[in-house]
Amino acid sequence: MLAVSKAFRGWLSRRRGSPEREILLVQRRIYILPTRFGVLFAVVLLLMLTGSINYALSLGYVLTFLLAALAVSTVLHTFRNLAGLRFTALRTPAVFAGDIAQFRICIDNTAMAERCSLALVRNRREIAFIDVPAEARVITAAPVTAQRRGLLRPEALTIATRFPLGLFRAWACINLDTECIVYPRPAPAGVPLPPQQAGGAGSAGQARGTDDFSGLRSYLAGDSPRHVAWKAAARGQALLTKQFLGEADGELWLRADALSADLGLEDRLSRLSRWVLDAHTAGVRYGLELPGVLIPPNCGGLHRTRCLEALALFEPSGGTRVLAVS
Repeated sequence: MLAVSKAFRGWLSRRRGSPEREILLVQRRIYILPTRFGVLFAVVLLLMLTGSINYALSLGYVLTFLLAALAVSTVLHTFRNLAGLRFTALRTPAVFAGDIAQFRICIDNTAMAERCSLALVRNRREIAFIDVPAEARVITAAPVTAQRRGLLRPEALTIATRFPLGLFRAWACINLDTECIVYPRPAPAGVPLPPQQAGGAGSAGQARGTDDFSGLRSYLAGDSPRHVAWKAAARGQALLTKQFLGEADGELWLRADALSADLGLEDRLSRLSRWVLDAHTAGVRYGLELPGVLIPPNCGGLHRTRCLEALALFEPSGGTRVLAVS
């Protein structure tokens, strides 16, 4: 029995196919089998039929065939509770290693009937129960623990239902093409940032500093919120950034080779992740340097995301993949 169950699960895994961004449940994707209660119900019907034959009970025949017809019609209702549903993978927010990634899924029901008691299953465990109203859209999430940094892809999920009587279980495999970026887990706070370096033009002429106001320019992504002309924005003007004369601001470089050689790769990335968060909180301009990766100094939320993505996807042997910030 165990070998048969293993072979059946292997056949199902081959039927899942490659991941897709959007999945529509049609007839060939949906499987249906009786539950334990369904098997027990069939045994009871067989006993009732046997008793009716032995004792020539006309009412026994009526009740037996009436219940059998009810069970047969239940098959159709259970199947229709899944048929026609459309599943779409949504963007999953990035998390740090050790946290729980919430893979969001959009379920569209274009039919006139409500879909009741849908169970989202992962690793043979029911993780969410969903009701989808008629002609409506519901967004649910599948939680997955992020064990390590990098790209996290969930295993194939299953959507199942026993509606309406629990005699049959219909299910379909939901192998969605989605992924989540997992940042390195930040090291504990307390390690000071590296010293800043003087940047830019130094004392030769004008440089971007904080001494004297020199004018306004158009806002660029990554500009410090402290330098934004909020009063002009409140008057309905476009976002502008204040410029100053004086000594240029120092620039902070976060380098992997500045850390102790006794630290392993993951410990170094964890320490750099902490420094990125601390530098972002302090509002300083900082850059990131890894073997094969050089991110120029900047500040702001987009710059923070780009640096954390570079740390998450860093591969010392095969180069580095840095995702564009969207």
